[in-house]
Amino acid sequence: MSVDARRWLRRLVGTAFGRAVLACLALAGWALWSGGLFDSPAARQVRASSVYAAPGVDLDRAAAERVIGNRRLVVLIMRPGTDLAGTCDDTERATQGTLVLAMSRDGDDWDTYGCSRLGGDSPRDIGRSVVVESVISQGADAFVHRPVEALKVIVLNYDRLVRTGLVPDGGRTISPSLPRYLLAGGAVGGVVAGAAVLWLGGRRAGRLADARRAGRDARADERAALGAATAVLAQQIIDLDRTAGPASRWLAADYVGLLDEVSGADAGASTDRLRERVEELSRRAAELAADAASGRGAGGAPGRGAGARSGRRAGGSSGRPSGATRGQAAGKNRARTRGRGRR
Repeated sequence: MSVDARRWLRRLVGTAFGRAVLACLALAGWALWSGGLFDSPAARQVRASSVYAAPGVDLDRAAAERVIGNRRLVVLIMRPGTDLAGTCDDTERATQGTLVLAMSRDGDDWDTYGCSRLGGDSPRDIGRSVVVESVISQGADAFVHRPVEALKVIVLNYDRLVRTGLVPDGGRTISPSLPRYLLAGGAVGGVVAGAAVLWLGGRRAGRLADARRAGRDARADERAALGAATAVLAQQIIDLDRTAGPASRWLAADYVGLLDEVSGADAGASTDRLRERVEELSRRAAELAADAASGRGAGGAPGRGAGARSGRRAGGSSGRPSGATRGQAAGKNRARTRGRGRR
């Protein structure tokens, strides 16, 4: 094995997914082996059937299976010259719990070989097996050319052995091997686990989507509230624009900077800081409006507005003497000048 292959195998075994894959592969191999992947054709046939007929043997298999029925009896009809003992051994794993009879034509007789797999390895079971294997084929030589009739004789011998208690009564049970149960259980468990994971994942995805939607709605409401507050502040600045004072101009400049921040803010960002700034500017605008209403002017200096208004009432727009008053004063000055010159 190359270095890269060993490194890849080590990396695969070192992960949970790799170990799970190797376990599944081992289970699948076990299932294939126990299911008869490497069995002979006879063994694969008798796993689910009571009769096997080798190629070239003239036998009505359907009729032969009806004759045997559900008894614990398996009959292998092979071609002449076949090693019957080896054939019987090849079917050992596939015919557990049954009485196997391998037979082939030998001239005018049947060459038979029986192997009982009904008992254990105790001396008593071994003795019973010898009796059963020697009795099961008695009388079949009379029907060499009629295999189905020979099977009927074999079935009669089997029923007689059951009545004597040498063969246990009951039908043959064909059950899948343990790995197949494990694979079936694993498939069912995988489907159930997958459905549970999908259901839980769907619920979690739904909760996350609902939370995101609620967050988007909340942020949209916050931005809508921020836009409304910004519009109110803009109206306050418009109302203050009549004063045209430095404070109102500074407020308008701050408002323009705030608009740049609002327009450049991310849609998902928090608007708390921007709302605080809007509230601060709105308080400043309210204070300036209150100052203007109380007569202190936009600059905030008390008395300037009242003095200006009183000056305008007395002498004009800026508190200086009017045009007529200035003319009278100039005439008096000229008269005094001319009188001084004549003297």
